[in-house]
Amino acid sequence: MEVSILGHTDRSLKALIRNVPLPLMNALRRTIIAEVPTMAIDEVIFIDNTSALYDEIIAHRLGLIPLKTDLDRYRTMEEAGCKDIMQCKEAAVRLILDVEAKDDIEIVYSRDLKSEDPEIVPVSDKIPIAVLSKGQKIALEAYARLGRGREHIKWSPVSVSAFKYLPKIRVNTDLCTYCGECVKACPKRIFDIKNDQIEIKNIIECTLCRSCEEACPTKAITVTWDSNSFVFYLESTGALPPKRIITEAFKILKKKLLELHKSIEGAK
Repeated sequence: MEVSILGHTDRSLKALIRNVPLPLMNALRRTIIAEVPTMAIDEVIFIDNTSALYDEIIAHRLGLIPLKTDLDRYRTMEEAGCKDIMQCKEAAVRLILDVEAKDDIEIVYSRDLKSEDPEIVPVSDKIPIAVLSKGQKIALEAYARLGRGREHIKWSPVSVSAFKYLPKIRVNTDLCTYCGECVKACPKRIFDIKNDQIEIKNIIECTLCRSCEEACPTKAITVTWDSNSFVFYLESTGALPPKRIITEAFKILKKKLLELHKSIEGAK
């Protein structure tokens, strides 16, 4: 396996991965989405709610607010051996929301959630939860726990986890007339014509749409792909850094493969 980082920010990662079979890449993608654990609000106790929204709607909105996650200090309730989320400090954190619109209309934001653990807080403090008219109030206790995307998408650490084949574009110079139709047709603008030559500026951006093939009047362009090389893109919700997500996914995938190997060996 060869890995080259093409781009990286605190919320996203783009990499070129070579010499990897397709099933392994798809297993990595699915593991990232469904198996890497993060914190999310799972139970809400309402003390007061005079807003226009039902309790269930507010609870649902709270659950979808991404929370920063510390995998070094927290475990899932199964791993901690807990059954009651309110009593399981190894797996859960309590957050308090108490907002009242006293003088005018007030918007309740994610920043109004006060966590007992300063490390487990909303990724963004600008996520709207509800709008309160004068005199209305929301007061509640919310309990966030470590969970996995296979239970509910609110526990998935990513908003995007995808890959595509590495494109391969061949231009037959004997057939090419440098008419420029491929340049016009390409939605990613990867073609350019300079000094009667076609240049491919950034093949990574090719989406394999083959618009250039269809537009070429002489059929000089052929678009294929490398079946063992992939461009992988990941976008974190902010709960975990992209590199930590990939690291945890490989750990989980390795553990599952070892368990499968042991089961197969034991069945002989």
